[in-house]
Amino acid sequence: MGGQYRITGDKYPRMRRPRGRRRLVFLVIASVTALGLIGWGTLQLIDVFTGKGDKATAAGTKGDCTSKTGPSTKASTASTTSTAAGTLPRPGQITVNVLNATPRSGLAKQTADELKKRGFRIGDVGNATAAYDKKVNGAGILLGAKGAAQAALPVLGTQLSGAEVKTDGRAQADRVDLIIGNAFKSLTKKEDADKALATLSGPRPAASASPKSC
Repeated sequence: MGGQYRITGDKYPRMRRPRGRRRLVFLVIASVTALGLIGWGTLQLIDVFTGKGDKATAAGTKGDCTSKTGPSTKASTASTTSTAAGTLPRPGQITVNVLNATPRSGLAKQTADELKKRGFRIGDVGNATAAYDKKVNGAGILLGAKGAAQAALPVLGTQLSGAEVKTDGRAQADRVDLIIGNAFKSLTKKEDADKALATLSGPRPAASASPKSC
C-alpha cells in the first residue's frame, strides 16, 4: 500500500476487545443466577407456609396414635366390665343379721321380713350389741368383713340410703349386719333399690380405658 497509509517498521497495532463488553456478559450471568436463587427460595417459602411438607407426617402420626390406642382401649374396657360384673354377689347369696340399736321395738323383725321379700337371706334378728345399742344416730350401719367392702356391703347398701359402711375382723364375707339407727324410718323403696342394684351390677368401664390424646 502506498500513500499516507503506508505501514513501516516492525511494530503492528494489537486488536483488543472493548472492556465494556466483558462487563456486560458478567452482569447478565450474575443476574440470571440471582433470579434462579430467588425463584427457588420463593418455592421453599410457599411450601413452608402452606404446610404441604407436613401433611404426610401429620397423617402418619394420626394413624399411629389411632392404631395404638384403639384396640387396647376396647380390650381394657371389656376386661374391666367382666371383672366388675362378676365380683358382686346376688341378694340370695348374702345373709343379713338385722339388729335394732334404737329404743323402738319391732323394727328388726319388720326390716328383716322386708329384706327377705327382696331376696336376701336372713340370719340373726334382735337387738344390737352393747357396742352399738342406743349409739347409732344415723339411719343405720352396714357392718361386715373387709372382703365384703366391695361385694356384699354395697349390694345391701342399695336397700338403705344413707347407711354408714364399716368393716371388722370377721371371716365370713357373705354374712353381714344391718344395724338400725335412730334416724331410720324405712328401707329404700323397692323400685328405687332395684334401680340402684341394677346400676351397681352393670358394666363399669375403668378410668384408664380412656384413650390418650395425640
